[in-house]
Amino acid sequence: MEKEQGISMIDNLIDKLVSEGISLGKHILMAIVIYIIGRFIVNFLNRLVTNAMNKRKLDPAVKSFVGSTVNIILQVLLILSVIGALGIQMTSFSALLVSAGAAIGMALSGNLQNFAGGLIILLLRPYKIGDFIEIGEESGTVKAIQIFNTILTTYDNKTIFIPNSSISNGVMTNYSRQETRRVDMVVGVEYGTEYEKVKSVLEDIIHADGRILTTPAPFIGVNALSASSVDIVLKVWTKTDDYWDVTYDLNRIVYERFNKEGIAFPFPQLTVHKGS
Repeated sequence: MEKEQGISMIDNLIDKLVSEGISLGKHILMAIVIYIIGRFIVNFLNRLVTNAMNKRKLDPAVKSFVGSTVNIILQVLLILSVIGALGIQMTSFSALLVSAGAAIGMALSGNLQNFAGGLIILLLRPYKIGDFIEIGEESGTVKAIQIFNTILTTYDNKTIFIPNSSISNGVMTNYSRQETRRVDMVVGVEYGTEYEKVKSVLEDIIHADGRILTTPAPFIGVNALSASSVDIVLKVWTKTDDYWDVTYDLNRIVYERFNKEGIAFPFPQLTVHKGS
């Protein structure tokens, strides 16, 4: 009798395990199907949103921000759908989230600030994609404005992720905002060098470069009488896109022309007087 009861209990246990296994297998299979279909739907909706924004010819910064926001929302909805398909009660899951709300809130506080910073950037538009900006010790060309970060690419092709909150709350310099920029150059010449000759050579260099604007007018003047040199300052305006090319070319051309014209560059000298 006891043997039969034991066998019956084992049979019931096996039946229960099989039933639970089948149910669990169904949930897992359903979750996998939902995930695969959900990924397809998420990618489709992302492309749909991107195409809609492209047709409306929205600002690239707006497209980048909206695109990343929509993608995150869709990913969260997909995760919740998979959790529901696994048979986890959403009420229990919600209760778990509520109980961990304080910790989650602290963990996400920085991201919420970054999200708010991104909205401020889109509204005030201190920069746009393609602008060259400087934030603290970092500088580069804006490649994307995402939901939490702004992505910069440096001249040496490094990618920098800067939190939006630090940009909206800090000091940021936009070198591309204005159409023109001024190139400032200081040239040191030896004492005794004729100033008018130096000025004439610099004027020839300026007039020969079509990238240098005539308005505002270029400026040449004596900047300082230094210990070993007379410092001549040259200030010219050019288009923002030509700024670096003009800067480097001016340095090269001034060096070549001064050597050709016999205008000497100074170097530090020390005069020693011998006592009797």
